[in-house]
Amino acid sequence: MALTLGLLLMVAGSAHAQSVDAGGVKFSKDLQLRNARLQLNGAGVRYKAIFKVYAAGLYLVERTDSAEAAIAAAGPRRLNIVMLREIDANELGKLFTRGMEQNAAREEFAKSIPGTIRMGEIFAARKRLAVGESFQIDWIPGEGTVISVNGKPAADPIVEPEFFTALMKIWLGQHPADPALKDALLGKEPKAARGGNS
Repeated sequence: MALTLGLLLMVAGSAHAQSVDAGGVKFSKDLQLRNARLQLNGAGVRYKAIFKVYAAGLYLVERTDSAEAAIAAAGPRRLNIVMLREIDANELGKLFTRGMEQNAAREEFAKSIPGTIRMGEIFAARKRLAVGESFQIDWIPGEGTVISVNGKPAADPIVEPEFFTALMKIWLGQHPADPALKDALLGKEPKAARGGNS
């Protein structure tokens, strides 16, 4: 009996070690995306004032603590977002668009407009995102940006690379949605004040 209990505790401890907790959401330390194995670069919580809005985990082929390197990384990438409070999906889409515009160069943002419109349509169609619902933003070389809701692709890939770059700058750009979340996604100890819009 003691041996069985010991084995169960070891298995539970091993499973726990394979994930990282952010705001009560467990993010796997690695995942498979197409033919690539991605590693969890970092995970954290987006706050709006004192309220938890969502938890986010950034996955890359190779870990980095540089925002520029994460944005420009080769190979597939994923940002996984899990809602921690119910939110108007259309409003969230508008905030994301504003965050892109604040962080992208004018020419980059102009090239990302078709994808931005498509993203807005995806969120408008959802109406609301409930607690526990998730969406994934994947960059897949040769295909483009795939936005999935609760693990299911919500539209055809957005092919413009500028769209994915501008989107990632919402969280990793010079004016991130939440500076502390930016640090967390880069695997750093959060040191900045909370702020931003998205």
